Amino acid sequence: MKRTVFFVTILFITLSLNAQKILFVGNSLTYYNNLPKILELVAKEYGVDIKTESLCYPNYALIDHLEDGLLQQYLVKNQYDYVIIQQGPSSQEKGKKMLLRDGAVIKSLCEKQKSQLGYFMVWPSKQYYFTFDKVIENHQLAAKSTKSLLFPVGLVWKEYNELKRKESLYGPDGFHPSSAGSFLAALVIFHQIEPKKNLHQLTINNLKKWIKNEGTLKEIIQLVEKH
Repeated sequence: MKRTVFFVTILFITLSLNAQKILFVGNSLTYYNNLPKILELVAKEYGVDIKTESLCYPNYALIDHLEDGLLQQYLVKNQYDYVIIQQGPSSQEKGKKMLLRDGAVIKSLCEKQKSQLGYFMVWPSKQYYFTFDKVIENHQLAAKSTKSLLFPVGLVWKEYNELKRKESLYGPDGFHPSSAGSFLAALVIFHQIEPKKNLHQLTINNLKKWIKNEGTLKEIIQLVEKH
């Protein structure tokens, strides 16, 4: 019995060491529908162990996270494989500067801890949908400028919307994601981290909590794989 407990303990420790650890830093666009947990569950479908932590608060921009100091504490006390940062759409010049300036500061902090920084490209509200191209452009610029990863959620989101499918990625307020929108975001992030995994092995049966339509799932997968 003692030997069995010993081997189970060793197995648990080994799995924990092999887990990919991700810190999400953002606001309600990340914590809505618990996107980090969706990512963990999608990864589980492939036998991939991803453990997430979140520093996400309402209306926070990157500068707010830097100023309250919790982000710095998390990075010093923990070892993350990825730090995924997100703020509002950032289509305007002020938002662009924040992505570049504050993202560069966080990049420096991540390098000290040997963590990879990644930008979570978001989307504009329906009201400001016309700014979408600037949202995409500014996130691409920030990732390139800081030599960071880019999780092109907004780009896939825009391409999906152009298909005019029944399942909306937007929630009732026209800004926060629906469950399908959060699933799309999680799948984009997973694909960037595990690009060799075959997304087509996902089935609607295990995803009905977020996606209701088989056709929607197939189209999201096709778009995600393009990027």
